Amino acid sequence: MQPATTIWLFTWTSTLVNSEESTAIGELLDHSMIPSSVQDQTAQFTEIATNLAATAKSLHARGWMLGTSGNLSAVVHPQPLLIAMTPSGVDKGELSAEQILLVDERVQVVFGPRAKPSDETLLHLEIVKLRQAGAVLHTHSVWNTILSDLFADQRGLIIEGYEMLKGLAGVTTHEHREWLPIIDNSQDMHGLAASISKLLAEQPIAHCFLLNKHGLYSWGKDLLEAKRHIEILEFLLETVGRTLDLRKRGN
Repeated sequence: MQPATTIWLFTWTSTLVNSEESTAIGELLDHSMIPSSVQDQTAQFTEIATNLAATAKSLHARGWMLGTSGNLSAVVHPQPLLIAMTPSGVDKGELSAEQILLVDERVQVVFGPRAKPSDETLLHLEIVKLRQAGAVLHTHSVWNTILSDLFADQRGLIIEGYEMLKGLAGVTTHEHREWLPIIDNSQDMHGLAASISKLLAEQPIAHCFLLNKHGLYSWGKDLLEAKRHIEILEFLLETVGRTLDLRKRGN
């Protein structure tokens, strides 16, 4: 499908999503007025949106996206870049596929309900572009928040020797040393995106980074890999945190 057609179909169908007559994505796909080419593309978005909502609920259930914290995205179309993005201020445990937004690289919503995309959409777009990622996930667990603060002065922490490291893409041995860089948090998303861009250029093999007193970002070639990375990293961060606590208690 040509890029112009892609932009057109999402802009065209968004008017239907935003109407009072149709609020469910599935209703749009069955609409007799929609050409088959449009149905194919919107069906792809629907599948991605459904998977994002399911992933959000899974991460929420584990305590990694409590309240309205955290955000998720997945690439729908690489050129021009279009990503499925979670909206701002939504409980991830209650997130539905119909709430997912389609956003372009200018952070403009081109498909979905009338809602604001996550404030950190710009960060997701930066990661997608620089890492050729197919999906980006951001969690706010207790352990990633604590360790991002505890190791902030060192600008990161090393995790090594754990078998679980082999769950990260490209890692084949427990002897791997994974550097988890830490960036200062900011409410200036353009400034934060610039910091992330600089970091990813300096750390070409990093699987993630931490925002100080904020949370964890990781990504993957697709949503399944990004979710696996988050699970592996959250496990390792909790293991490191609990080990440090036990050692302190032992002393």
